[in-house]
Amino acid sequence: MGADSPREMIHRADSPREMILWLKLLTAISFLLSSPSIVGLRQQQELNPSNLLLAILKYKHKAPTPRGRRSSKQATRESRQLKRIDKNKKMGGTLQQQLLLFFFLSAVAPQVVRAVKPIPNSNLGVEEGDNSIGIIQDIIQTVNKHPDAGWTAAHNPYFANYTIAQFKHILGVKPTPRDALTDVPAKTYSRSLKLPKEFDARSKWSHCSTIGNILDQGHCGSCWAFGAVECLQDRFCIHMNVNISLSVNDLLACCGFMCGDGCDGGYPIMAWRYFVQNGVVTDECDPYFDQVGCNHPGCEPAYPTPVCEKKCKVRNQVWEEKKHFSVNAYRIKSDPHDIMSEVYINGPVEVAFTVYEDFAHYKSGVYKHITGGMMGGHAVKLIGWGTSDAGEDYWLLANQWNRGWGDDGYFKIIRGRNECGIEEDVVAGMPSGKNMVGNYGGSFGTAVI
Repeated sequence: MGADSPREMIHRADSPREMILWLKLLTAISFLLSSPSIVGLRQQQELNPSNLLLAILKYKHKAPTPRGRRSSKQATRESRQLKRIDKNKKMGGTLQQQLLLFFFLSAVAPQVVRAVKPIPNSNLGVEEGDNSIGIIQDIIQTVNKHPDAGWTAAHNPYFANYTIAQFKHILGVKPTPRDALTDVPAKTYSRSLKLPKEFDARSKWSHCSTIGNILDQGHCGSCWAFGAVECLQDRFCIHMNVNISLSVNDLLACCGFMCGDGCDGGYPIMAWRYFVQNGVVTDECDPYFDQVGCNHPGCEPAYPTPVCEKKCKVRNQVWEEKKHFSVNAYRIKSDPHDIMSEVYINGPVEVAFTVYEDFAHYKSGVYKHITGGMMGGHAVKLIGWGTSDAGEDYWLLANQWNRGWGDDGYFKIIRGRNECGIEEDVVAGMPSGKNMVGNYGGSFGTAVI
């Protein structure tokens, strides 16, 4: 079932008052969409949530201004318009207030789409000039023959029979609007902190089984949600000694407009803000909707974003009681020392980077971009670092394309030169003790920040 049309929303109103509210909101939206600022954004294809909010804040519905001599009919018409505007204010505020209400309602009420069965997606067809059915052998040969590649490419079953469009669909990181980062602190560390030459979070916190788990995002562009949830659950174990699996489905379905577009991509930092404001339930309470995972060969067809039900699948479990929270949401400064320090002290972090076509064929070694076009943004979990036998410094990361991809689900990428932007967008947060006593007993405080 898709989103309701405006007519359906009005007909489904529970009361005359609700019907009037919907009519007013739809009227306000029609005014906004016809305004010069929105028309300009649509023409430039820059109409995103951030720009929409700015346009609403700047929007003012102006009353008609008399110009020159007017006939009695014109004067009467203008008088009626002024009365309508005044009446509109008395009934529930200005158009700007109504638009802001609609904007924030959208943020907390994501599109209602039940992901019971896969649906065909016309955007996942073969693009013009796309002859990439099956892995492009030329890319594999180019990488493996390159004298300075430092890594090996091979046929990865995860992407057997994929098309370029299908590959792009599961790369679900959207560029974060600048204004969304203005109040997000950037964490730094003293250079006096001594760090090991090699580090693996799986070894340091060997009692935390979640750190070594390799998951499968399946048919959905939900990497931004997986990276965040995986890191938070690891940190609950590291700082509170509790092994838990948290729900990607909760974040994906219920964060709504605030986080982006669900299976069509989202913003990693907003996922962490959701943890602070709303928390996230356990995976047992709300398991991931795509239990099939990525069937081989290929990852078609696509699944829509699941519905936010706010109800545990397990009998006698209460949604609100299963919530786990983060104390904060922050960035780590784009410097290798700061990133390493954060991982060494607090645990895995979520990183976003630019994916090129050759990355799909990674098998082993220290990845660096060699050939192929840019495909999109992807988010993963960074768990360590080291230096290869060839002397190349690398980051160690866990992907969520199951163990059939890459080096048993993991990959290494060159460290220290911001390869593919890997050191540019690093986010995390610290686990909170809220709800912990009720769920696990004992005494839980707030993790040290």
